[in-house]
Formats: sequence, structure tokens, C-alpha cells
Amino acid sequence: MSKDNIAPGKVLITGATKGMGRAIAFRFARAGMDIAVTARTESDVNDLKQALQNDFPDIDILALAADVSSSDDIDRLAERIRKEWGTLDLLVNNAGIFLQDNLLTEPESNLDRSLQVNVYGPYRLCRELVPLMIDAGKGHIINICSVASKISFPNAGSYVISKHALLGLTRALRMELKEKHVKVTALMPGATWTASWEGADIPKERIMPVEDIAEAVFAVWSMGPSTVVEEMQLRPQLGDV
Repeated sequence: MSKDNIAPGKVLITGATKGMGRAIAFRFARAGMDIAVTARTESDVNDLKQALQNDFPDIDILALAADVSSSDDIDRLAERIRKEWGTLDLLVNNAGIFLQDNLLTEPESNLDRSLQVNVYGPYRLCRELVPLMIDAGKGHIINICSVASKISFPNAGSYVISKHALLGLTRALRMELKEKHVKVTALMPGATWTASWEGADIPKERIMPVEDIAEAVFAVWSMGPSTVVEEMQLRPQLGDV
């Protein structure tokens, strides 16, 4: 058992090299879990692997460069997981894209790109890897949605559409998988301090730190086998910016 008293297992985290994904990776590594990390840039995932190995030399770490909007990359990623591990305990669909523009005048490609990354990526990964969980009779999917999964924001139409769709996907998976003993959670953070906020004239303490989101993901994962957190919403104490 790890020092968190959680049985070690294997977790795949997409969009793991920055922000929330990186914090989530380090949180689960600290608990003694084997980690597979993926992002689009190979040098970034290799750098993250090295950083994790430096701090946690006893865990197995897979660094997998993949663009979750590419079905070919998803196929290769899933094949590596099946070949190297043959099992998966937790899938954290964290990779996402935010394209800020007006819905009625933006390039139509904005919606296409948002859906490919924010919806089709998790959809394809679940189709490829959840069968491993079903075969094992246990597992957990945590989709990093957003408060934009329930409400709208100005100049973020394609993002809002895609995050609403991701919440719908999460709810559909929950219904299909509950009898298979596979848990499904939608985690919906509000304003969280990531690179996208750098340079903004906003006090850092006004926005949630990524470490708090990582703790929430870990808490959701840590529930006993009879309990699932279906949906969790997190917001800054003073509300979203």
C-alpha cells in the first residue's frame, strides 16, 4: 500500500505536461501509482517522465506522445497501454482546447477542432481502453469537464458546446458502465491558474491552484468500491472571474 493507504494501480493522464494534468500526475505518483502521461509534444512528455522519475524512482512511468484529436494517435496510445501494462485502473481525460471567439463569426473549424479534442478524444480513448476495465471488473474514468459544461460564457461558444457534450458523454458512460463496476466521474472546475492566465491583471490568489484540482481528482478516485462521485463542481471562493 502507498503512504496514502490506496492500493497501487495504473493511471493514464492526457494533457499531462502542463497545468492541471501535470499536478494530477505528480499527485498520483506520490501515492505510488504507475503513471502513463501523454501530450502532443514528445520532448514535453519525456521531460515530464524524467521529472517524475527523479522524484519517484520506484514507479513505472510511460511517456507517450499523442494528439488526442487523432484517431491514429489514439490507436497507437491504446496499443502501448495494452502491450506494456495489459490493464488500466484509472483514465483521466484532461487534455482540452479553448478557442476564444464569437460563435456566429468564428471559423467553422473552431467547433470542429474543439469537438475533436474535447469530445472525440475522450470518446475514442474510452472505446479503446475501458474494455480492459470491464475485463478486470473494476476501473474509473474521470473526465475533466468544466463549469462551462453547465453554463455559458461570452466569446467561448465552441468551447461551451464541446464541454456540454463532454458532460453528456460522461453521463452516458456512467449509465452504461455502472453494472460493469466501472466508475465514471465528471469533474467541473471553474477558473484555475494555468498558463492561459499568465500575464492577466488578476491576483493569483483569486483563482484556484492546480494542486487543489489534483487533490479533488485524487479524493474522487480514493472512494471505496461502493461509492462513486458522479459529478463534482469546483469554483474559486469569490466565484469565477
